[in-house]
Amino acid sequence: MLSENVSRIVSARVHDPGAVAAAAARRVKATSLFGDHGKAMIIAADHPARGATGVGGDPNAMADRFELLDRLCVALERPGVTGVLATADILEDLLLLGVLDGKSVFGSMNRAGLAGSVFEIDDRFTGYDAETIATMGFDGGKTLTRIALGDPATPSVLANTANAINELNDRQLIAMVEPFISVWQDGRIRNDLSTDAVIKSVAIASGLGRRTAYTWLKLPVVEGMERVLASSTLPALLLGGEVKDAEAAFASWGKALKQPTAQGLVVGRSLLYPAGGDVAGAVDKAVSLL
Repeated sequence: MLSENVSRIVSARVHDPGAVAAAAARRVKATSLFGDHGKAMIIAADHPARGATGVGGDPNAMADRFELLDRLCVALERPGVTGVLATADILEDLLLLGVLDGKSVFGSMNRAGLAGSVFEIDDRFTGYDAETIATMGFDGGKTLTRIALGDPATPSVLANTANAINELNDRQLIAMVEPFISVWQDGRIRNDLSTDAVIKSVAIASGLGRRTAYTWLKLPVVEGMERVLASSTLPALLLGGEVKDAEAAFASWGKALKQPTAQGLVVGRSLLYPAGGDVAGAVDKAVSLL
């Protein structure tokens, strides 16, 4: 079945590139961002475009695109999964496979901050723009907004994020902003996941743009999430990220989801590449928290 799907994708890309736009036009859009459980459950798969293909001890876990698509298809079929977040290459493959009907779709916008690069903070917009997201009939766009007070590229990051927020708000599309306070440490960028740092990132991100009616936040689950989620009235989606202790992560997600601004989960590698390999089981457990 997988080889069959790959053949379909490649054949369309080679012989009928217009099939992508046609698939987007006939896609059945989601009637709501939320599932029957009242929350959003979005599967994230925009990591490879930033050069981040590792999961756990395997630096190339996400490098096999055929396997990634297979795992995404399994995840998207599970009850309670409401949407997907990815770059154009992946979303177009999923459109060609016809698996995005009834799902909310978010396009990843800035991917130039390549993992491990000396210019990682200078995260320019090399993916989706608001115009294309609207044309494709998607629900919104996502920005990664790392704020490094010691890096002179940070003002450009904030300005570019604000511009994306403005353009998405103008089109009444969701701007999903993922902010971090980041620092250079031993030649690499590290995100500060202390409670106070995350609160500061929320305060900065919440003030970006000339309108915030369609701005949502994508936030890591850290200690003191009650304080974090009380630092803004913007709707928040909880970032799953890669986890070492799945049971502890699920418990912390469940607790954070009880806060009034928490509107659901955006989870990628920990559900697509769970320990033991049971994608369906991992996704079902995450959905049960909602």
